[in-house]
Amino acid sequence: MKAEFWKERWETDQLGFHQTETNAHLKQFWAELEATAGATVFVPLCGKSLDMRWLRSIGHPVIGVEISPIAVCDFFKAAGIEAKTSASDGGLVRSSGGGYDLYCGDFFALEAHHLADVRAVYDRASLIALPPKMRERYAKHLAKALPATVSILLIALEYDPSRMQGPPHCVPASEIEALFGAAFEVERLWSSGPQEASEYFRARGLDASTTTVWRIERGTTHRWT
Repeated sequence: MKAEFWKERWETDQLGFHQTETNAHLKQFWAELEATAGATVFVPLCGKSLDMRWLRSIGHPVIGVEISPIAVCDFFKAAGIEAKTSASDGGLVRSSGGGYDLYCGDFFALEAHHLADVRAVYDRASLIALPPKMRERYAKHLAKALPATVSILLIALEYDPSRMQGPPHCVPASEIEALFGAAFEVERLWSSGPQEASEYFRARGLDASTTTVWRIERGTTHRWT
């Protein structure tokens, strides 16, 4: 899956992945990370997610990365923030304002110095957006670029892949443990069990899916100063 795929989705307003409300699982399970107010949160493949605004409302500076300049522009416009834009290394363009730093460009261009202040990560639609080989590369890059002490709240999806072609992709528990287990402690916090698929997914052939929520961490467990 190439960057052009996601750029085209934004250019043609095919945004079935965008949620119009703050994610309920984020609200329910964020406290499990015990991230202190002021701890910087990284949101990979962030789009124009309203979840970033919720994280900021509870005191977290937010760093995001997104391939589409449309998404970055739309986010700041909706938030009523006039962002300052500057070039960064790796071909990234950084837009900053209101406690947000959003990098427009390739996720894999991010390096450790971009994420040095990060203490928590929120992934609702990143891992499940990627095909298998890219998921492996994604997990390895996170492990390399994130600080030694960090916790991740990951929301994943399980379903019968013969019924629907991703994205979002089915990422079962065994794969999450294999992707992150070498560099992090991995704990499943919750599973919905099989539930009737949304109208959006039913139109694509899927009748049921399971949502899972994970805490993935390394370093000093749950605690930051």
